[in-house]
Amino acid sequence: MPDALALLKTRRSVKPDQLSGPPPTTDEIDTMLTIAARVPDHGRLVPWRFILFEGDHREEAGAAIASAYAAKYPDATGDQLYFETQRLARAPLVIGVVCSAQPGQKIPEWEQQLSGAAVAMNLLHAATALGYAASWLTEWYAYDRQVMRAYGLEDHERFIGFVHVGRHDGTPEDRPRPALADIVTRFEA
Repeated sequence: MPDALALLKTRRSVKPDQLSGPPPTTDEIDTMLTIAARVPDHGRLVPWRFILFEGDHREEAGAAIASAYAAKYPDATGDQLYFETQRLARAPLVIGVVCSAQPGQKIPEWEQQLSGAAVAMNLLHAATALGYAASWLTEWYAYDRQVMRAYGLEDHERFIGFVHVGRHDGTPEDRPRPALADIVTRFEA
């Protein structure tokens, strides 16, 4: 297990605009998604799903983001709208992780959402294990209902986030991590 521990100790997020191609192959994407789906799922409800944004479709998907931005900000400049169009084109592959929690089930909706978050984290680990870098982002459009509709989300669904995947030269910078003494307590009766 040393390799697994090394991976877990060294995984870092890399900003999408620092990711380059070539993108993962179809087999690598299938491997990432298979690993991502291996999470606790109380009740086996599978309360999550994936949307892949690849190739030229990334900019087409970005048009929906720009449209929603223009609706919110009618005075937006062309440069601002272009920036919004490029949101999903910054990395060679973007995987939308959708929470499709089912209210009214025996399993609390919160547990279903947590299962979806575990999917996104497994996706980051799988990408790293395959030699890619990745970043899990939400950004404003993850919460925008117009964008959600454009990407085919049902009314009860929402984005857990967008996982940007690509290649990165060098070692990603680490950020300060909390000291265990600051985040751990031991229960004593």
